[in-house]
Amino acid sequence: MFHVKQIKKAALNSSKKKHLKIKDYLVSGEEFTLVENEFGDLLQTKPVPEIEKLPEYYKSEKYISHTDTKKSFTEKVYHFVKGIALKQKVSLISSLNKGSGKLLDIGSGTGDFLVTAKENNWDVFGIEPNQDARILSEKKGVKVLKDLNEVSETNFDVITLWHVLEHVPDLENYIQQISSRLKPTGTLIVAVPNFKSKDAKHYNEFWAAYDVPRHLWHFSKTGIERLFSKHDFQLIKTKPMWFDAFYVSLLSEKYKTGKSNWVKAIFMGLYSNFSGLSTKEYSSHIYIIKKN
Repeated sequence: MFHVKQIKKAALNSSKKKHLKIKDYLVSGEEFTLVENEFGDLLQTKPVPEIEKLPEYYKSEKYISHTDTKKSFTEKVYHFVKGIALKQKVSLISSLNKGSGKLLDIGSGTGDFLVTAKENNWDVFGIEPNQDARILSEKKGVKVLKDLNEVSETNFDVITLWHVLEHVPDLENYIQQISSRLKPTGTLIVAVPNFKSKDAKHYNEFWAAYDVPRHLWHFSKTGIERLFSKHDFQLIKTKPMWFDAFYVSLLSEKYKTGKSNWVKAIFMGLYSNFSGLSTKEYSSHIYIIKKN
């Protein structure tokens, strides 16, 4: 838990920082502003698009998490790395819950994590707002619902949000909904980009993980801990997502220079990860969170 003095100090420091102007490089070309909230270490995208207009910002063939396309070299590499990451994710949840249990994956995309978890004896449920991604999931044998409100189960052993929390418009209410569906002894796993990483600082306004306005929120480790402590959660452990630094750097190079530069992206990914060994600030983090 954080003391009032710490919060006031964070707010004071926040007021001294400039707000970043970030462009939507993926779909609209529109410009947005990142604004720090009152506690600091948590940024919000402004202006927030109207809820009914948000899906328009996801309509791109380049938004890989909603498709299984493997046409370009980048897409092929993405899916190869994704296969490795899927095994690591299942290994993580299994280590936390004695090998099996009831899993809810929020923002399940095309369902590959659910399929892999199901093959490893997990009872799986998924949430995915994108209709095309839901259809692909069902073809793989896993049923996915559109919205968390449709989930009547309230006793999940593990709830996962792999790069999802940053997309949620009503952050506070959503965390409460998640909490009500998690067992008292259950585990919440949240993976989000970290704007205090070395690659974020290097690319600044070109950092691809800002991904406005699809990413409505932007987190640091301190921001995550403060946010969840308000909802009676405790941060148990933080783990790096090693591959993210390379993928994000590749996209960031394209946004910054207009060209895909694999050499620079690999160098920056390595530099960011090596820097993280001492600073503990990686491009993305996995947060393992439990109820108090």
